[in-house]
Amino acid sequence: MVPAQTRPDGPNQVIYAVWRAESARLIGALTRMTRDVSLAEDLAQDALVAALEQWPATGVPDNPVAWLMTTAKRRAIDHFRRADSLRRKVAELEHARGREEGKMPDVESQVDYIEDDVLRLIFLSCHPTLTPESRAALTLRLVGGLTTAEIARGFLATESTMGQRISRAKKTLSEAHAEFELPVGPERTKRLDDVMAVIYLIFNEGYTASAGEEWMRPDLANEAIRLARILAALAPDEPEVLALQALLEIQGSRMAARLDEDGAPVLLEAQDRNLWDQLLIRRGLAALEKAAQLAARGNPVGRYFLQASIAAQHARAVRAEATDWRRIAGLYDVLARAAPGPVVEVNRAVAHGRAYGPSAGLAVLDEVDADSLGDSPLVPSVRGDLLERAGLHAQARDAFTEAASRTANAGERTVLQRRADRNRSRGSDSDEPPQPTRV
Repeated sequence: MVPAQTRPDGPNQVIYAVWRAESARLIGALTRMTRDVSLAEDLAQDALVAALEQWPATGVPDNPVAWLMTTAKRRAIDHFRRADSLRRKVAELEHARGREEGKMPDVESQVDYIEDDVLRLIFLSCHPTLTPESRAALTLRLVGGLTTAEIARGFLATESTMGQRISRAKKTLSEAHAEFELPVGPERTKRLDDVMAVIYLIFNEGYTASAGEEWMRPDLANEAIRLARILAALAPDEPEVLALQALLEIQGSRMAARLDEDGAPVLLEAQDRNLWDQLLIRRGLAALEKAAQLAARGNPVGRYFLQASIAAQHARAVRAEATDWRRIAGLYDVLARAAPGPVVEVNRAVAHGRAYGPSAGLAVLDEVDADSLGDSPLVPSVRGDLLERAGLHAQARDAFTEAASRTANAGERTVLQRRADRNRSRGSDSDEPPQPTRV
């Protein structure tokens, strides 16, 4: 566990920043040497504790990563010396130490090798033997450098529960004899999909929390954006990876506008677009353009590219009324064929409702198997929105009330209940709902 005093509000914020930025490289390199992710993390933590003890007095070294790596290697040698059955590893590490201790190499000159270790660590964290929740927690711990307490807060779990989950995940990897090697061929593609899914899961939990009092958890969303950038830098020829980065940056650009001055949630069409982060939008659009260039050369794209293309349509609209909803509806039609699923269909219903009228959206929504989404408030909340736009206020009120009863997030519940109350005050339904606009 990263010591509490390394948090940004403590006296060692420089050490904390170094750890957050470089811990993945450090743990990745140590895992490669020891072939034991739990031991690698312990050695890295030991090096961090040494930094906390020494750097406040001696100052931050010119090459903090090299200092931490040297210290961790010394701890590794001591560990293996105590294990008679691992004498060969002692010799290997001492040989490496003898070559490197006289003059530590410039870490930047070895960046390719080190970045390979980070990529291996990401794939290891998302090993198929782990559940999606365990993959997310382990990724945040090993690659994101978050403390157990920070991860627990992000997912509304107790620190002890999250600690047990992370420990079980590492034990599962050990029992499965998970290899610290990059998968190849179809296995690499499958595992890369798993890695992207975990990063997207982390972002979504931060962007719209599934439970609790807070509408968003920005720290979690921002960490997912950082992980997506790391992955894109490590796999720059994968258009879907670049598209994931684009999607998260474009969506993340709206976070400052998603709450009003009182902390109440603000939906997309009511947001002050002057508050959108233009730097994130530019970065996201640039990543999407790179992905499009790779796609034009024949590289396959999928759901992240299509979702990023949809997000880009919102980002390019200077006003909500300028949104090209017909273009978005067309993209959702393609997404529904490329990655079919109930969530996509619900969002497609929203897009068709905006593009061609609420009746068109309701027609799409009626085809969704609501039971496949369990107790999710998604279907009734979208139904309420479409019914409200159709002037069917009594039905809209009932739909929003149902959605409010289903959500576990206090902020979302407030929004849904407010919309239910608004439709209650508007009286009875009109005789005939508007007809869909013809193309």
